Amino acid sequence: MTNPGEKLQLAQKMADRLRQERLTDGDGRDEVEADVSRSIKRLQQASALIVVFLTMEGMDEYPDERRTALEYTMAVQSTAMAGQNMLLMAHKLGLGACWICAPLFAGHETASVLGCPSEWKPQGLITLGWPEGVPAVRERKSKDEVARWI
Repeated sequence: MTNPGEKLQLAQKMADRLRQERLTDGDGRDEVEADVSRSIKRLQQASALIVVFLTMEGMDEYPDERRTALEYTMAVQSTAMAGQNMLLMAHKLGLGACWICAPLFAGHETASVLGCPSEWKPQGLITLGWPEGVPAVRERKSKDEVARWI
């Protein structure tokens, strides 16, 4: 999605849901409005938005609840890996990209703005654009800090 009007419509619908839920939680109006404003700005400033959806179409069907739930988990994992592959390709191309999970909290709004079937469940949103500058290189953790070797 690159159309500024469509990006704004999506950002506003998602922000409306964010505002409603945060106010229902009892958060302060000023804090909520700052969060809403930041959210809208983040989506509007991106050159492009990619919404990543999950669908169970083509997935196996089972007669029991346990395997049905596991099949859904596999679909979630596959969808997330597809998003990760997009992030890796964006990086390879020199693009700035960020995965945002907000569509999980505003699934109906996201799907309705984009005119998607009700079976499609938004899982994430990737913002894409050319970075304004070269980001600082962060030191990587050692393998021993992030993995357990057996």
